[in-house]
Amino acid sequence: MLRFLTRRTVAAAVTLVIIAAVTFFLFFAMPSDPARLACGKVCPPETLAQARHNLGLDQPIFVQFLEWLAGVFVGRDYEGLGHCSAPCLGYSFVNRAPVFNTIIDRLPVTISLTIGSSVIYLIFGVGTGVIAALNQGKALDKIASVASLIGSSMQIYFVGTLAMYFLVFQWQLIERPRYVPFTENPLEWAYGLLLPWLVLAMISTANYTRMTRSTMVEQLSEDYVRTARAKGMSGRTVITRFALRGTLSPIATIFGVDLAVLIGGAIITETTFSLQGVGRLSIQSVVNSDLPMLMATVLLAAAAIVVFNIIVDALYAVIDPRVRLS
Repeated sequence: MLRFLTRRTVAAAVTLVIIAAVTFFLFFAMPSDPARLACGKVCPPETLAQARHNLGLDQPIFVQFLEWLAGVFVGRDYEGLGHCSAPCLGYSFVNRAPVFNTIIDRLPVTISLTIGSSVIYLIFGVGTGVIAALNQGKALDKIASVASLIGSSMQIYFVGTLAMYFLVFQWQLIERPRYVPFTENPLEWAYGLLLPWLVLAMISTANYTRMTRSTMVEQLSEDYVRTARAKGMSGRTVITRFALRGTLSPIATIFGVDLAVLIGGAIITETTFSLQGVGRLSIQSVVNSDLPMLMATVLLAAAAIVVFNIIVDALYAVIDPRVRLS
């Protein structure tokens, strides 16, 4: 296991460097002026000149990349703007602040949205899928299949807009979504994000229900499950120790990808409910042509996917004893 984690960590570091290089050259090697993009749409001439100097555009492109990459680990000095401590992902001339500080300020909103919704859709999705598989062909199975089909065809911006109109403005059953730090008031934190959690979970629960049901039906027909039943084991033991355990491997795969995507930025959900998270920040970066911020959000999404893939691979050996990592 240790050798596997070491090898995957090294591979992940190399992958992130390659992604960083591709992202850097994609923005800095294109015909347009990177300083103009970094400075934003409204940029005075003196600020534009300062941005061009701080970005090192008077140096070769590979030197610019190495200095930018070194700044991630040791920080970087921006003349007239101060020192950006490591990890330094650049300086946003639009926000007048280091990019990393803005990311850290927005990240708790995205993490809170991810944690709450993922707990809901994982519990209800897997639970409903198991119930549907155990009642294959019966009324519960058909109801769950129809509900999951309807849920998976819905879109967050449609369901979220309807939920906001009726539940918040029309019927006033719940307050408008807002973010309250968990450390200040855990109950207000949960209540403020309840509606986005439920809307996002409703869409994702349908996918997990379908995946769990199909995998569970397949596992129940495996030889080792039939052997366990023939030995007189109880139905609960057969389901929890054998069938469900084999079902969790593909579920863990898509769950890890979903978590990484949400951490990288739940763009549609945050925009629909006006939550100031990383996803909303990425949209604002595109609108304001904030190049350093846009690069940082891309790298954050890539890092989340790489890290969660390693975690999921390591969990395979814990979930399924047939999997051995070496």
